[in-house]
Amino acid sequence: MSGTTPAAAAGSDAAAGSPAATGAPAPPGARGRIDKRNAILATAFVVFAREGYTQATLDAIAAEARVAKHTIYNHFGDKQTLLRAAIAAEADRAMAKNLAAVDRLRDHDGDLRAALEDVGSQLVACYCDERGWALRRLLYAEINQFPDLLDIITGRASDPVTEALADRLARLALAGHLRAGDPAAAAEQLAALLTGSLEARCRYGTRVISPAEQHAVARAAVDTFLHAFGTASGPAATPTVRATPA
Repeated sequence: MSGTTPAAAAGSDAAAGSPAATGAPAPPGARGRIDKRNAILATAFVVFAREGYTQATLDAIAAEARVAKHTIYNHFGDKQTLLRAAIAAEADRAMAKNLAAVDRLRDHDGDLRAALEDVGSQLVACYCDERGWALRRLLYAEINQFPDLLDIITGRASDPVTEALADRLARLALAGHLRAGDPAAAAEQLAALLTGSLEARCRYGTRVISPAEQHAVARAAVDTFLHAFGTASGPAATPTVRATPA
């Protein structure tokens, strides 16, 4: 993302260039260092999400990660850098899950509505994941103090997923399954239809919604999307009305 600040990138540059990220074999002794770093990042995210940045301490993170406090300093330097790196790592995890869902559009069996509902249900499930809610709550809590956290999340999760969805929709349009138009706008609209009601439904992650309700949200989103972007002979020509689970 072009708006990502140097501070936002700082937390993830080292991880991006690591042997684990590049696929290169880890040199002797490096595997343990990478594992320790990942353990610190995973623990730090849990502690920051639970306690908030101000109340979270490096002592608590070190104790829960079972590392010495100086090990955290050796890897990250300070608490702010650790926060950014932990959020970057969690954003990468969310991106991977969402990209895997979008990739299901690659080989659909010709039933466009069913394919979109399947992908939509997967994306809704990703959004409702407890770690996803923890990431958003942490962002909401700390964005005034660290506005660049939004750049990290959008640059490493939201934007790549929307771009991948736009690519899939563009290919469907080229194949004649959707109306030709701006695929980026179509992807943004579909994402908004899928996730727009979820904060209220889930009460910011404090209420678990059932898989049936998640799928109902996806079906309704796809119905609306196909009415806007479907072709005259496509699935939007025969809309379906389904009861929403209570």
